[in-house]
Amino acid sequence: MNQELIQQFIIYIKLEKGLSKNTMLAYEQDLNKLLQYTILSKGSKSFTTLKYSELQDFLIYLYDLGLNERSQARIISALKSFFKYLSIENLVTENAAYLLELPKLERKIPDTLSYNEIQQMLEAIDLSDDLGYRNRTILELLYSSGLRVSELINLKLSNLYLDVDFIRVIGKGDKERLIPLGSISNTYIKNYILDYRKELKPLKEQFLFLNRRGNKLTRVMIFYIVKDAALKAGISKSVSPHTFRHSFATHLIEGGADLRAVQEMLGHSSITTTEIYTHLNNDYLKSTINQFHPRSKLK
Repeated sequence: MNQELIQQFIIYIKLEKGLSKNTMLAYEQDLNKLLQYTILSKGSKSFTTLKYSELQDFLIYLYDLGLNERSQARIISALKSFFKYLSIENLVTENAAYLLELPKLERKIPDTLSYNEIQQMLEAIDLSDDLGYRNRTILELLYSSGLRVSELINLKLSNLYLDVDFIRVIGKGDKERLIPLGSISNTYIKNYILDYRKELKPLKEQFLFLNRRGNKLTRVMIFYIVKDAALKAGISKSVSPHTFRHSFATHLIEGGADLRAVQEMLGHSSITTTEIYTHLNNDYLKSTINQFHPRSKLK
């Protein structure tokens, strides 16, 4: 019964909510944790009869297991969505998760690279072979467009509008957005397609970035490419593909870009997610006050 409810809920959020595959998988895993808990402590009690106090007991159980606040928040989000669905379907008379509160999460400042560090990584790539030029193109695109890894590896030739300097990206929840391309990354993409990619034979769909066998690249391969470039550049920071996304956003905002524009390019549904990139140093903040505040301009 409970397993059927979980599967029905997953179908519902897939059809009605358009959530990403990763989010749906996470929700399913979280609800399976609740299923395991009810089997252990409640004797397979039906989800439809669970009370608010019992859900609290479940969260305390997870906390005692050492689950961090971010994971707790995701599980509470899954519970709220699930029990709201049960209410909509009239499977429960009372939403047991309605009063559950999300833990206050500490907003961590993301690691970033300076422009010089990014330049060092780019220049550390050997361009003498096809894969080297492909890898340089990948890093140029990550930094110039702020793409997520999933968006990068799923980018197709049909998503490129190089004549007008734009790419079309399919982001979280299958939401589309247009991102402007810088002239440098545009040039690298054109050269990669014309001089290097044509030697490969795509096995299926026309993905932009391919391995030697004509398959699209995996997430793991992108991580390896970034880590290898950081190692060769002698950068000791912990660098990942997401570091390029953080750096893209931070450098734009430090340069004076509008926060809403950066939000649109990153594909954030909420402006508060984008605001994490406003961790600017004191000198920059001071110069901003001196430049723009009317009282600071008075002599």
